[in-house]
Amino acid sequence: MIASSERPHLKIPSSNKATVNVPEVGGASKNRFLVQEHHARRLHWDFRLELDGVLKSWAVPKGPPTEIGIKRLAVEVDDHPLSYFGFEGTIPKGGYGAGEVKVWDKGYYVLELREPRKYHVLLKGRKLKGNYRLINFKDKNWLMYKVA
Repeated sequence: MIASSERPHLKIPSSNKATVNVPEVGGASKNRFLVQEHHARRLHWDFRLELDGVLKSWAVPKGPPTEIGIKRLAVEVDDHPLSYFGFEGTIPKGGYGAGEVKVWDKGYYVLELREPRKYHVLLKGRKLKGNYRLINFKDKNWLMYKVA
């Protein structure tokens, strides 16, 4: 786990922090996911899963697939602190990921399978709904695709 204090480039500008209340289900918190549209050097989407006390994160250059049969590259990036969930705003020039960030989708997910190089998740968002796979095929490169 990477603490935000260990990665100062991942700190959120205090004026842009989002407070998110997560409802309890069966005595346990639901797992959240987030997709942020990120206008940095190049437009991409950041896909994040709340897992192990951090936001596991991937940059998806062409955006997450919304239809079955479309496979997208997802490049694993540094874990982000949970306080980053819901962030929207401007990351100043010179900062890590400088540019405009807005929430594209968010919701909850069910982790159906977790292996070192494979995640099966059921996403329950506004735009992303259904069964998705994240499969690591080389180094930090993963495939993201919808199966149902």
